[in-house]
Amino acid sequence: MSVTVFAVVLLAAALHASWNAIVKNGKDKVFTTILVATSAAAAAAVVIPFLEIPAWPSFPYIALSVVIHVAYFVLVASAYRAGDMGQTYPLMRGVAPFLIALISVWGLGETLSAAAWIGVFSICLGILAMMMESQGGNRRGIHLALMNAVVIASYTLIDGTGVRLSGAPSAYASWVFMLTGVPLAAWVFARHRTPFLDLARVNWQTGLIGGTATVISYSLVLWAMTRAPVAVVAALRETAILFGTAIAGFVLKERLGPVRIAGACLIGLGAIALRLA
Repeated sequence: MSVTVFAVVLLAAALHASWNAIVKNGKDKVFTTILVATSAAAAAAVVIPFLEIPAWPSFPYIALSVVIHVAYFVLVASAYRAGDMGQTYPLMRGVAPFLIALISVWGLGETLSAAAWIGVFSICLGILAMMMESQGGNRRGIHLALMNAVVIASYTLIDGTGVRLSGAPSAYASWVFMLTGVPLAAWVFARHRTPFLDLARVNWQTGLIGGTATVISYSLVLWAMTRAPVAVVAALRETAILFGTAIAGFVLKERLGPVRIAGACLIGLGAIALRLA
């Protein structure tokens, strides 16, 4: 992994943590998540005319990715409503890289070095350690987070293949986000038009920031997947937990216990191992 790819994935991780912080602070987690997703769709629709069209073999992957991303956004909102983010977010992001590593090696035929494996496991252990610091999380939140970990692993592997076929990472990501916003917008306007519009009128700026961050973040990740193994990029992306921890401690003024700090250190060591792989 080159220095450029490494830096790009870290930037993507920071952007990912930022839009999740926006959802966390939202008055209504479901509506805020949909506001971010539809804002991402709008941002993608604006730039698509200026991008090259992805190669046609990638469009079946785009279609499948859209279906899975809809499930992802629904599960994100549901998990945050049912459980503490300090528990559900690390669980979602921590289990996914481990699943991706196993599948990419045995399913996609990729080869990881010993250092890369150390990095993958270190990041997974660090995230799961921070999850264990949160006590009293209800089972529904945990179950939803585990379900979303499978969803995250699924769309990462699908998009890791699809973006390589597309020949246009930014366009591929933009099409995915634009199309993902359509069913979410249709549902919220059909079922909850008034409360959603009330929230959107007050929070459209944060929604736009979160949506733009989402599109840029995932575009950077997909570009990185064309330059480095999917499992390595996916694991390094989970350093978003480090940025999320910093936001929680310094911006949201949450208490950072010793277990969470130790978990953050494990993630940092994993990132270094991936950089040296």
